[in-house]
Amino acid sequence: MHARFRLPLDSFTLDVDLALPARGVTALFGPSGSGKTSLLRCIAGLAQAPEGKLTLGDNCWQDSTRKLFVPTHQRALGYVFQEASLFDHLSVEDNLRFGLKRIAAGDRRLQPQQAVSLLGLEGLLQRRPQHLSGGERQRVAIARALLVSPRLLLLDEPLSALDAPRKAEILPYLERLHGELEIPIIYVSHALEEVIRLADHLVLLDNGQALASGPLQTMLPRLDLPLARSDDASVVINGTATEYDSDYQLLSLQLPKSDLCLRVAHQPIAPGRPLRLRVQARDVSLSLQQPQHSSILNLLPVRVVAVAAADNPAHLLVQLDMQGSALLARITRYSSDQLGLHPGQALWAQIKSVALLG
Repeated sequence: MHARFRLPLDSFTLDVDLALPARGVTALFGPSGSGKTSLLRCIAGLAQAPEGKLTLGDNCWQDSTRKLFVPTHQRALGYVFQEASLFDHLSVEDNLRFGLKRIAAGDRRLQPQQAVSLLGLEGLLQRRPQHLSGGERQRVAIARALLVSPRLLLLDEPLSALDAPRKAEILPYLERLHGELEIPIIYVSHALEEVIRLADHLVLLDNGQALASGPLQTMLPRLDLPLARSDDASVVINGTATEYDSDYQLLSLQLPKSDLCLRVAHQPIAPGRPLRLRVQARDVSLSLQQPQHSSILNLLPVRVVAVAAADNPAHLLVQLDMQGSALLARITRYSSDQLGLHPGQALWAQIKSVALLG
């Protein structure tokens, strides 16, 4: 997918030129007012940039040089807003049928029962929207968007209006969409924890500009981007479950292309199943020698890639390589001087099992 837009707005000009993957979840991330929703509206055709081009596979939905602009209702996309916008006078089942009837039977790529199952709506079909929780309403809205058989699904901060329990309720369903559907998803959010949990590709926006765009795992550790310098600086590590210690409820994960394993406090999952872990920089400590008799279970050999200033003048950020997996550590400048940190240096990283978020 290629998206190029230049759209003057009140406080800035949206000016982006992006090549986005044709599958998985692409997150548009940045502070409020950075241009995330404006970009999404351009992709949907709800806003027409005077200069723009948008292609999805063999389809061109906008090309200003040819005066081509395909209106929203003719674009094969689903759009879910911050508010569910369901029809209150219709049951959940009838709301879903409203999306389905827009598509001829022969062109339907997702059947109603599939959408119902993916979003866990089996027990809600006869309810009216006013009798649903916020999370349930959003699940219905997503299912309705899927039933138009879109080639692209746009989610505009779908969790922003929900409290923490409702967010926790809906996130597993979004993960199921990611794992079971081949429809590319563009996900707008200013919540880093959502992005880390769901995204494969990250576009970092600020003041209408794309600061950077790339795979999530390569973007998060970059010390030249504001994400790494924030207090929530994190990396994502994809592991594969190998064994489970039921006595201590510890799961072992094999790191990709490595002989290293991480142990994490987690419920059991089947061997061979992938699991994504978030490792926060503030939960990583460093040592010159392999620690002995430590309560910290994950003691891993690493090599220093780079060192940079953090947002706190007393802190430094250290980018590390862990046999091909990137890691970040936030330490004090004092500790850096005591360890004599420099690029290429071999160290031991310590990560608490209870600090790993899966």
